[in-house]
Amino acid sequence: MTGAGSGIGRAVSLGLLADGYAVALAGRRKEALDETVRLAKTPERALAVATDVTDPESVAQLFTKTQSAFGRLDVLFNNAGMSAPGLAIDALSVDQWRAVVDVNLTAVFLCTKHAFRQMKEQQPRGGRIINNGSLAAHVPRPHSAPYAATKHAVTGLTKATALDGRAWDICCSQIDIGNAKTSMAAKHAVGALQPNGEIAVEPMLDLEHVVRAVVYMAGLPLDANVPFLTVMATKMPYVGRG
Repeated sequence: MTGAGSGIGRAVSLGLLADGYAVALAGRRKEALDETVRLAKTPERALAVATDVTDPESVAQLFTKTQSAFGRLDVLFNNAGMSAPGLAIDALSVDQWRAVVDVNLTAVFLCTKHAFRQMKEQQPRGGRIINNGSLAAHVPRPHSAPYAATKHAVTGLTKATALDGRAWDICCSQIDIGNAKTSMAAKHAVGALQPNGEIAVEPMLDLEHVVRAVVYMAGLPLDANVPFLTVMATKMPYVGRG
């Protein structure tokens, strides 16, 4: 579980722990991961590993520690993500672009690469990889070029991973979440820029619905898969956005 120190990552980690999973919690801030462990009803099944998911060596150490602690890997949730400042594309710096690409796309590749290899080699083989996409994987918001581009790319990576995984009993899925109640999305409840230039308050989705969706996806047998699942606040501007 990447991005396990806050928001969706913390909530899903606690949901998986409550459902009986042993969970490796990855994130940049060890103190935030430790807080997730303290909130768990079964902290003995949680392993906090401070990880920079954009660093290949740090990611390799995460999977080595996970295998050492738990012996196998059944589910990876690629959840860590970030966005750039809300700027028009010509105002973005190259560094701002690369930062989003590193976290939202390259990190997903790095974690998927290690999970895929481990799932191929373990006995019984196989496992499930779930990628956190976004409604931005389908339609962008204004001034969101790096975020929208990386989330569209995650969709392609999800499809390619699912295809490559068929021979090894490795499933790959994507969950696209709209306006969940997290600090990252809180601005939408105050007022978000719309394509017509207006600022509008948008409905929000309780995190519990996201948790239940991921736990459902994770618990499927490997002969069943949900390639793409969208969960969102019913009245948020998505269908017909713009």
